[in-house]
Amino acid sequence: MNQKNSLGLNNCFLDLDDPIQLFKAWMDEANKSEPNDPNALSLATSGKNNFPSVRMVLLKEFSQNGFVFYTNLNSQKGNELKENPNAAMCFHWKSLLRQIRINGSVTQVEDKVADQYYNSRGYESRIGAWASKQSKEIENREVLIKSIKEFKQKYNDEKNVPRPSHWSGWNLTPSSIEFWLDGDSRIHERLKYTIDDNGNWIKSLLSP
Repeated sequence: MNQKNSLGLNNCFLDLDDPIQLFKAWMDEANKSEPNDPNALSLATSGKNNFPSVRMVLLKEFSQNGFVFYTNLNSQKGNELKENPNAAMCFHWKSLLRQIRINGSVTQVEDKVADQYYNSRGYESRIGAWASKQSKEIENREVLIKSIKEFKQKYNDEKNVPRPSHWSGWNLTPSSIEFWLDGDSRIHERLKYTIDDNGNWIKSLLSP
C-alpha cells in the first residue's frame, strides 16, 4: 500500500511548502532512473503573433531564482522570447511516470554567468555557437560544414574561443509549478504551487 502525504497524495509529493525543493527531489530521482537527458524539457514560447511553438532544450541550472537554459538569441525561440518574455516548460520522465509543468517570465542571464557556462562547453560546441545561424535556412549541409571549418581556423586555440554576443542564457522565473503523477485508470495526482503577490507559494490540488 502506497504511503500518502498530508494532502492524501502519493508520498513522492512529500510535504514541502517550497516547490523548488520538491523539483530538486524529483530531479534527483530522474537522474538515477532516466536512460538519458533527465534535464530535457519541452519549452513553449509565443511571439507577437501569438502563435505558439515548442521544442526540446536542456535545463542547465535551477535555483530559487529560476530555471536556466542556453540558446542562440537570434533563433526562433530567442526572437520569440524577446517579443514575449513569457514561457512554459514541461518535464516528463517515463521511468517515474511523472511530469512537471512550469509557467513564468524570462530574463537573460548576466554576461558573466553566460561566459562561465559557455567556457565549460567542449571546443566543438563553442565553435558551433559561432558557425550555426540557428533556425535560419541554409542551401545545403556543406554551408554549415564550411562555416564550422572557417571558425575553427579563426579560433584555433581551443582554450580561447570567446562567447558570441548572440549566444546566452535565459532564466525562467516561475509563477506556477505543477507536479503530476500517473494514476491507475487515469486518476492522476496533481499538485500545483502558485506564487501570490507577496511572493509566497500557495498549494492546491487539481482534479485529474
